[in-house]
Amino acid sequence: MSWTLTAADLPDLARGATLLGTGGGGDPYIGQMLVTQVLGDRSITVLDPDEIADDLFVIPTAQMGAPTVMIEKIPAGTEPLAALRTLEAHLGRTAEATMPIECGGINSMIPLIVAAESGLPVIDADGMGRAFPELSMETFAVYGVNGSPLALAGERGEHVIIDTGADNRQMESFARAITIRLGGVAHIAEYAMTGADVRRTAVPRTLSMARNIGGAIREAREQHRSPFAAIAETLAKTLYSEVRELHLGKVIDVERRTTQGFARGRALIESLDGAGPPLEIAFQNENLTACRGNELLAIVPDLICVVDHETAEPITTEGLRYGQRVRVLGISTPELMRSPGALETFGPSAFGLDRAFVPVEHLGGIVISRA
Repeated sequence: MSWTLTAADLPDLARGATLLGTGGGGDPYIGQMLVTQVLGDRSITVLDPDEIADDLFVIPTAQMGAPTVMIEKIPAGTEPLAALRTLEAHLGRTAEATMPIECGGINSMIPLIVAAESGLPVIDADGMGRAFPELSMETFAVYGVNGSPLALAGERGEHVIIDTGADNRQMESFARAITIRLGGVAHIAEYAMTGADVRRTAVPRTLSMARNIGGAIREAREQHRSPFAAIAETLAKTLYSEVRELHLGKVIDVERRTTQGFARGRALIESLDGAGPPLEIAFQNENLTACRGNELLAIVPDLICVVDHETAEPITTEGLRYGQRVRVLGISTPELMRSPGALETFGPSAFGLDRAFVPVEHLGGIVISRA
């Protein structure tokens, strides 16, 4: 069902999107503040993908770059709409809706900025079902929509069109190089498609799911209930139905570097009682693997989410700090993200990992009670 979004929804949406972003997707607070500033007391129409016309013309919008750069290089706020307008001019066609390319952090907010400035509706779906570091890692691409032509806009009015045809990886490579030259952050419009394409290729209802998760965490805290049980209960009704607690402990080391346009590194989390080996999380913008010694507990594309050990407030990879007490959650992805084509595009081998994908529900995490 379609729904109306107001500024009051943004804190819950940002919290839930940060959880689904599995450590990446950019700083959600910055995105929330940008939308709040533009939206004011107006509202945005969020369209259910099952209710849109087959011939609706949709242009997704997003921010790209290293999350570590984004917290220091705040967007002007005009870039996302500029990217959309650039692609419209190139295609000779006007967008009738926009949508996220991923449901993590700031990139759940970027289409809302475009919607608030343009009056366009936003479709309740995205192309990753979480956050991934590369533009080619989209369910859109897996199921036959090309990312090109892509429009890229910089904060000083720069505009670039990239067209690599059906080669989405080359599109990512060119866009990444230009983003680095722009200081590490840029805004894009890409994967233009029809409403029928949206229904065929997108992960549905991730904006409303993010809002519901964020609201469930908030309400559980207000009512002194377990926010972790609230997460499990909320996700049980969605395509992300399996939730596991992978680890409870203290962050004892974070290795993080910004290189080639990405934030890469690892975090070590020691058990609170000091027993057993620490959990190691490897990340490239987003969390990719969670291992305790030689034991694999979760692996991409399933979600690996680091949250505060009491409040369940999500923690991004750039927000990880020594001494934080955290819980690490593993969450299953929808089946359309586990197909052979999907795993080839954004599974372990796409990141150069030498492990095969194993669903998180088949590994060693603890089932979280929904009561």
